[in-house]
Amino acid sequence: MSTSSLAEEHVKPAVRWGIGHALPRAVLRLAARRGDLQGRITVEASTGADLTGLFDEIRARGPLAATKVGHTTTRHEVVKAVLGDDAFITARPRFGAGVLGKLAAWSATNVMHPVQPPSLLAVEPPSHTRYRKLVTRVFTARAVEQLRGRTQQITDELLDDLDPANPVDLIEAYCGLLPVTVISEILGVPPEERATVLALGGAAAPSLDLGLSWRVFRDVEAGLTTFDAWLTRHLDALRANPGDNLFSRLITAREDGVGLTERELKATAGLVLAAGFETTVNLLGNGIALLTRHPEQLELLRSKPELWANAVDEVLRFDPPVLLTGRMCAQDTTVAGIPVRRGQIVTTVLAGANRDPSVFSDPGTFDVTRPNARDHVSFGAGRHYCLGAQLARMEGEIGLRTIFDRFPGLRLVPGARRRPTRILRGFEHLPAVLS
Repeated sequence: MSTSSLAEEHVKPAVRWGIGHALPRAVLRLAARRGDLQGRITVEASTGADLTGLFDEIRARGPLAATKVGHTTTRHEVVKAVLGDDAFITARPRFGAGVLGKLAAWSATNVMHPVQPPSLLAVEPPSHTRYRKLVTRVFTARAVEQLRGRTQQITDELLDDLDPANPVDLIEAYCGLLPVTVISEILGVPPEERATVLALGGAAAPSLDLGLSWRVFRDVEAGLTTFDAWLTRHLDALRANPGDNLFSRLITAREDGVGLTERELKATAGLVLAAGFETTVNLLGNGIALLTRHPEQLELLRSKPELWANAVDEVLRFDPPVLLTGRMCAQDTTVAGIPVRRGQIVTTVLAGANRDPSVFSDPGTFDVTRPNARDHVSFGAGRHYCLGAQLARMEGEIGLRTIFDRFPGLRLVPGARRRPTRILRGFEHLPAVLS
């Protein structure tokens, strides 16, 4: 093996992992031990612990609580203000011109990544404006509604395959399969290739998280590389034979005669797969866990099924699939009267803002009738508001309502385990008996 191929296969991935995951994880752990709020929230999140007390502690420190790298907030109005402010851009590691910067540049890969440009998560105006306009034109409310019937059909088929006589891990047998099958419909994946996309979705999803272990990082990179190669073939196939799916429409969409580039199309598909998969798995798993723990709320939904849409928003508020998101200050500014300097990171804790008592009365109570449940910030805010919000709500409503209609005796059994992730919040295993 030549020196250059040895570097590509072994050395560069190790450097990427070290700079992108091992180093931030070590810094956050050290900060947590010293009581830093940013460090504590990311470290404690990975244990699956209840973070309510920490949310309150951060909120009590004022609109923006100081941290080692900038500020953090769990105040609803401040989270919305930061996410909607042009002075802030999406936070990605920037290593400068020193040794770390040179190593990061040397070890960079061309493989598509859901949180690297040209992903919508990582670009800013003016390119973000053009790019999002094209994607939004395809992912309309009407397009999502047209998927409703098919989503119900997919849900029914998945539940038909479950044997009520045997215990089942709902994450593996249901919560993971529903979103990836819907994503396959959106991307125009032929049925015979769905197993491939399911495997790639599982591998790519942790790419949205921070502080991955070396093993998970290698699985993620291998999954993204395979997905990239598969996408090249898939895009060629769709261009030759466009189907009645959203991705085919996106390929042909134009704004002033200009469409998305090959890299932008791939980045959008990668984002749909990684973000649409893991977050919806978490929404379904968290919802099932909450409703089995609150049988009186489930009875309420049985007597008033029109409350299901609101119940999904209450699940999103109470136990959101994404804990937090970061923004970097691009120019000196003030937020809630507090100066924020260029280059500082502000961590907006979405799950904490959803428990802000100034917006949600009795925020620690799970209440499917909550009149303002939809005021949660689980989909973010501002120009990076989640493109898939309507799709997630629709999948959550159908997925949760149908499983409890089909298996009214569903109950969880010991063995449920939360994911050890820091940003994504959900269950890794959710064993249940159905009848």
